[in-house]
Amino acid sequence: MKHALYGMLLALQFLTRLPIPVACPWTPATRRWAIRAYPLVGLMVGALLACVALLLGQWQTPSPITALVLLSLWVAISGGLHLDGVMDLADALGSNQPVARRWEIMKDPVVGSFGMLALVFLLAWKGVLLWALVHYQAPLGWLVVAPALGRLAGVALLVLTPCAQPSGLAFSWQQSLGRRDVVLALLPLLLGALFMPGLWVWLVATALWVVLVRQALLRLFHGINGDMVGATIEGGELWLLVLMWSWWQFATV
Repeated sequence: MKHALYGMLLALQFLTRLPIPVACPWTPATRRWAIRAYPLVGLMVGALLACVALLLGQWQTPSPITALVLLSLWVAISGGLHLDGVMDLADALGSNQPVARRWEIMKDPVVGSFGMLALVFLLAWKGVLLWALVHYQAPLGWLVVAPALGRLAGVALLVLTPCAQPSGLAFSWQQSLGRRDVVLALLPLLLGALFMPGLWVWLVATALWVVLVRQALLRLFHGINGDMVGATIEGGELWLLVLMWSWWQFATV
């Protein structure tokens, strides 16, 4: 139980900017529990976003402003942690260079033009989709589960895909993990699906996203690193927002 509690606090410290002044031990056991807690942290983030959306709706806040507030809060809670991975990956892919050079570009702390374009379009698409979903009064359940499923995608990629290099934070985490950790991370969402039947659709969509991203990264980079896990989380959230908007449009026709 102590390891589980420390793991949860580690996940909160790593994935959010919430002030948690607790020194958590960095051990294989706490790392495993932290990874298992990723979707739980996502659910907390999503619940907070849904509460804010509900409050703004009661105040009859215009949809564009509500969407911008939600997007800003979404980024602020994580401190933009995963956006860095999106930019690094975009710079590497946009360079159209051999694999070795792509890895060098990803390690470069300077953000290039492809990284900036990826950031702008990612946030623009997220903002517009939030606007559309809020405007057409889609159920707020989608806002709760999207961050959780995005983090579940990151967990699955990290556990099921080899690191390209035996160094870095992702490799350090990976040494403590196994397939059982993916199952345990999935458990809260499986329980949620019992009360929210539509969640099964998004679980399948998340699995498809992981499969596609995993194949692409193995082909393009021969493995993963921490930036790619972060980019998978951000891309997974956008993927789900697109599908949720499409689903809602189809359901309301």
